[in-house]
Amino acid sequence: MAQRKQRPSSKSHPSKRNPGASEALQGYYMDSLGFQAMDINVPGLSHVILQKLNMKNYEDYRSAVDGRKPATDFGIHTYFDMFQKMEDTFKFCVECKKLPASLPNPRSLRRCKRCQNVYYCSSECQRANWSGHKKFCKKLKLAAIDRLVEWLVFTGDIPFPVNPWTKHISEVRSWEEWFCMQEHLEQKLGSIMTGHYMSLLWSNAGKPKPDDGELLESIKRLTSDFLSRPLTIGFGLNAFHVDTCTGPITVHVVGASHIETLNTRISDYDELAQMFPGNQGIEVVMVGPEVTDGPIMRPPLAAFGPRGKVYLSSFKGLYHDFWETLVESQQAARPNLVVGFHPGFHASQGLTEGWFPTLLLLRDYKIPSLFTMYNEQELRYSLQILMELETNITAHGINPFASLKLEQVQSNPNKQPVYSNSHYIMFYGLSGEDEGLNLGELEEKEDKDDDEA
Repeated sequence: MAQRKQRPSSKSHPSKRNPGASEALQGYYMDSLGFQAMDINVPGLSHVILQKLNMKNYEDYRSAVDGRKPATDFGIHTYFDMFQKMEDTFKFCVECKKLPASLPNPRSLRRCKRCQNVYYCSSECQRANWSGHKKFCKKLKLAAIDRLVEWLVFTGDIPFPVNPWTKHISEVRSWEEWFCMQEHLEQKLGSIMTGHYMSLLWSNAGKPKPDDGELLESIKRLTSDFLSRPLTIGFGLNAFHVDTCTGPITVHVVGASHIETLNTRISDYDELAQMFPGNQGIEVVMVGPEVTDGPIMRPPLAAFGPRGKVYLSSFKGLYHDFWETLVESQQAARPNLVVGFHPGFHASQGLTEGWFPTLLLLRDYKIPSLFTMYNEQELRYSLQILMELETNITAHGINPFASLKLEQVQSNPNKQPVYSNSHYIMFYGLSGEDEGLNLGELEEKEDKDDDEA
């Protein structure tokens, strides 16, 4: 930056610098924004989702996410019920946006035969929508398959068992190379294909079963989606030259929510131990006001953890509060790396301001940090915010361990799908007097991509 402004500082009790921030964020959930956006695109769709889950309102939903509502309350009695209720939340005319209840005949919705994903209330709506839908029809077919096969993550079939890495992480630069490193890959994939739950899935899905080639690729995409977060953490540890063999390592995941913590098992990040054979113990602490209750809701380590293993724990609250209450009192270890998966602070001024205490803390205490984004546009906006805070941006770009699973916009399927952890930013400390990141090339590339889309 050409001219140095007075820097805000986080070291003098960051939460006290903005006394209203904590109170404002306590009742502010990212998924509430999702419900609002959903109803803007398809009025009433959020109510359908709640209804299918046997919930009266958003408060019931939060109770379920927080673990305060038992699964038996969801009104799901059979596997067919489960898959049908999920499919019902995608049933609306993608052209006129009408839900079944708004149609003269609620059963008149017909699914696109090509993608098995979107619905139309009439042939007229389908013809009118084709020019927009044809760009994404093939991708939406993959998303529809993955939506069902993802159940095998819940059953434990995905991911398949893995072995310690035979290559250094710097030599594994893509998912293709990761899959090539797996021993007996065909047998492992075959056991999932012929497994009990795969058979149960397609006996109850209410859709035609894809061919074996499509199912194999779906399993690979979902494996990448499950492992994307631990591999991204490993990518960050390597980029910041953190040596896992000389002592125990601590990673804090900031802004964690139900996405990272709902039904999370204590073994879900074990791939980190496979990435770094000979490690002295790796602790991953999930921190955020939307962290859900579960097996990993346990205190962080104050001393060394088990060698060669990954220890998962969590803290429900804002990160700067976690820092003051546990890190500063030495009840939790200072992190070697802080990671934020899709923090979303670019999305609105309110979210940006809510993140300021954490971003300033990471900057002022010179903590190696890595944040991920869904696409290049989010990357550019996030870079601008971090530049305004005068953080020292050490790297940014495409994440080699981005999820391969397409994420469609449920209420607007004919929109460019995205991939979780697609892009990343790494930053460390304050920017130098004459340092600055030129966004010109990034903006030009984005404009070119928009023209080609």
